[in-house]
Parts: sequence; C-alpha cells; structure tokens
Amino acid sequence: MKKTILSLAACALLAQADTGTASQQQEIETLQQRVEVLEESLKAQKEMQLQDKLQKAMLGSNSFNQNAFVPDIALIISASAVSRDIKNSLYETYGIDGFMEADEIPFNKNRGFNLNYAELAMHSVVGPYFDADAIFHLHPDAFEIEEAYITTKTLPYQLQIKAGQFRSGFGRINAIHQHAQHFVAKPLIYEALLGVEGIKDPGIALHWVAPLDTYLMIGAEALQGSNELSFGYPENSNLYIGYIKSGFDLTENITALAGVSVAHGKTGENADSDLYGAELTLKYIMGSYSSLNWQSEYLYRDKAGEQQGGYYTQLLYDINQNWEVGTRYDAITKNVADQPDNLNKESFIVQYKPFEFSKLRLQYTHDDSKSFGGIRRDDNEIVLEFLVEAGAHGAHAF
Repeated sequence: MKKTILSLAACALLAQADTGTASQQQEIETLQQRVEVLEESLKAQKEMQLQDKLQKAMLGSNSFNQNAFVPDIALIISASAVSRDIKNSLYETYGIDGFMEADEIPFNKNRGFNLNYAELAMHSVVGPYFDADAIFHLHPDAFEIEEAYITTKTLPYQLQIKAGQFRSGFGRINAIHQHAQHFVAKPLIYEALLGVEGIKDPGIALHWVAPLDTYLMIGAEALQGSNELSFGYPENSNLYIGYIKSGFDLTENITALAGVSVAHGKTGENADSDLYGAELTLKYIMGSYSSLNWQSEYLYRDKAGEQQGGYYTQLLYDINQNWEVGTRYDAITKNVADQPDNLNKESFIVQYKPFEFSKLRLQYTHDDSKSFGGIRRDDNEIVLEFLVEAGAHGAHAF
C-alpha cells in the first residue's frame, strides 16, 4: 500500500516537473528515493521468508518441532444400539458355511448398546518429500494401530510410493474405513473371503497415474499377507497385489469408476491362493447435493484348488445435503463342494446428517448367510449407529 501511494504521488509530481519550482524538484527526488528503498525492503523481506520456509523444510527429524508441521488430528467415535433375533452368546459363534468359522466381531457386537471404537487419525507434512499418516483404533478393551505409513510427494513421472502398514487398494472398498462406508457392515463376499478387517498389512505400494485427460491409475503392492482367511503363510511375506482403476465422464451428469484387482499369496499351509475382483460405480449428479450412486463388485477366489465367489450390488440416493437412503443385495454364487451357494443378505439404510461431521444411520438387514452354533439360521437385525467426526479429516472417495 505504501509503495502504491508513493508511486502515485511521484507520478503526479513528475507531471508537473516542467513548471515546478526547485523545491518541487527536490520533493520529487525524495519521493523517488523512498520508492526505491521500499522496493528493496520488500524484496529482501520476500527472500527472508523463502529462506525461512526452506530451512524449516530441511530440518528433517526435527520437523515436528516447527509450527508449520503440527499434524492435523481427527477423532471419530462410533456407537450403536442393536436389535437382532440372535442372542449375544450365540451370535459370537457365527460362521459362513464353506468360508469361515467364528471371527472377531469389532462392530455392533452386542444386542443392546455398543461403543464400537474411537478412531484417532493424524496427518502431517514431513519436509518437502513425505507425508505421514497414522490411524489408531481405541476399542473398549484394546488399543491398536489401524494404519501408519508415509507417502512420497515429489517423485517424477506421476509416481508415488507408500510404505508402512496400510489398507490395500484391492477392490472398491477395502481401503475405506468403516465409518466412511455407505452401510453399517461390509458386503457379505468381503466378510466371507477377507473377514471384517479386510487386507491390512505392513508392506510397500507403488502407484502411477497416467498423464491423461481421464483418470487412470495402476498400482502394485507387496504385503506381509497376514489375512488368515485367504492367505496367512507365517514364514515370510507372501502377498502381491496389482490393480488398474479408471474414472471417466459418460455424460455431463454421469461419472463412472471401474477397476480390476488381482492378489496372489500363500495360505497357512503354503498352498497357492489367488483372489480376483472387478468393480463398477456409476454416479448420476442430479443437483448440488442430490445424486444417485450405483455400485457393484464381484470377488472370486481360487484357494488351494477350491473356487468360491460372490457379489454385491447397491443403490444409494442422496436426497439432499442431510438425507440419504439406500439398499444393497449380497449373494454368494459359488461355494466349495457340499456347501450351500444360496447365501444371501438384503440391507436397507436411512442416513441423516444434521451436520457435515456427524450422522445417524438406521439400517435393517435380513441375513440368511450365517450359521450359529453350527446351525444355519435367518437373522433379522436393526442397527441405529451414531458417528461423529471432530477435527481435521480428509475427504472420502465417492
């Protein structure tokens, strides 16, 4: 502002230079000198600010001592009230015939009230080359590291490396946390093949985004392979995953996201296990806060020569900024010999978001895919879940 005022004043006096007195000439020269001094001062100030930023960025392990690198912190809380046909002691014995026996139940375990978890998420810039993320789950009786990893920021050719413990990019929803998914529970085929935790392992991932007008990403991962339902060989790292994902506009209002994924690993008995996935999502934008979202996915496993597979398909309608309704159908279409392949589940959900960072989800589910105490039984379940997110939290995938 000072520079602008002085410049305007100097120009005005210069316009009168031919008729001005000696004192006016002196005043003009003084103003010109002040403008030059101010310009030099501003230039020096900018250089000092740049040097200060570079110095902070190069501090490396001391970066967390700098105000510029204080991590973003978010707290997510999930609690629920549950009504179901199966009593609590029997529900803990559930399994899926041909796929799994009783597994851990981290969400909505009890008929009655549940504090599912509190999730603490942290994100920070670590100098000019890396971002760091850590997500911790605080259960009523446990504290666990959900994810903790670094990602690169400045690799050439649209490359990015992720290293640490993280959720795999396999499939459409494996990498999405429970509170960010559209339904209270994971799809049946994910639960049957990978359990409620999915693929979450220490390892390294490499992503490449093609320099195209449309989104095309190719990823490869090398992971420990600790998921015991599909892999689980204990002697060394054994899981290798690859995927291709693309997003593109079909019309001005319709966007598509499609992808294929492949995983190869070893079972606990050192037998080959291969997992395949295909996904398709279509989103029709109807207004600023109104849309239709149709999402489907098929998973197929060849584990030690035994083939199993199934799919889910779901449709969600964002009515406005506050309300969303949806339905999902799950089906197991292929099972091992002498095991049922008519395992199905239907879900209906209503979600209310009074504010962007809080939501209430009411879901009804009819499930005939489970066995309890070794006997297959139908289960009708109603879940009212409350979710709140406080603090800085990144956006979720659509």
